[in-house]
Amino acid sequence: MKKSNIFVNLKKDKIIIKIKETATHEAILEDLKEKLPELKKLYKEEKTPIEVKGKTLKTIEMDEIQELVQDQIDVKIEFETPKTLGLHGIKKTFDKEIEDSTTKFHKGSLRSGQRIEYEGSIVIIGDVNGGAEVIAEENIVILGNLRGLAHAGAKGNKKAIIAANRIDCPQIRIANIIKEKQVSEEEETEGRKKYAYVGENEEIILE
Repeated sequence: MKKSNIFVNLKKDKIIIKIKETATHEAILEDLKEKLPELKKLYKEEKTPIEVKGKTLKTIEMDEIQELVQDQIDVKIEFETPKTLGLHGIKKTFDKEIEDSTTKFHKGSLRSGQRIEYEGSIVIIGDVNGGAEVIAEENIVILGNLRGLAHAGAKGNKKAIIAANRIDCPQIRIANIIKEKQVSEEEETEGRKKYAYVGENEEIILE
């Protein structure tokens, strides 16, 4: 008998769909299709939301799961994995080795008002000027100067790093940790910081 990659649990205020961490996306969709008749029976009377949890999902994977279920059942679906990047909705932390992340390269500087998001690491071949934003689920590397907002590990990866030729911005974000940058007299004379990471005390360290 084939083992399912998803498990349905009934709670008082919601229905939980738990996905195995090792399941492929194709297997998840296949098993979900098999579970849909069971879920449809529940929703003849049930109107509680569904929460999908267990595996860290990419945005496109969450969209496909949501479309598959809502095509059959009129129900609100929530994901434990945040559906958008940024600080809002960060619920789950995960560890991922730097060398495993996919990388997006952007040639040219980012001007004020420009924004780049990516589900891996981002390399900017240029500057990130004040008022510009770079948000990555993994690492951010800027070959020029960082004066705008950089948020690495945006879905909770505290192993993510931010590196730049010069970090000269008022605030740094890694995962759900924020550091307001203050320039000391010593830093003015010896040069600005170039590297940001999360230390053992859950604080961002600038070097």
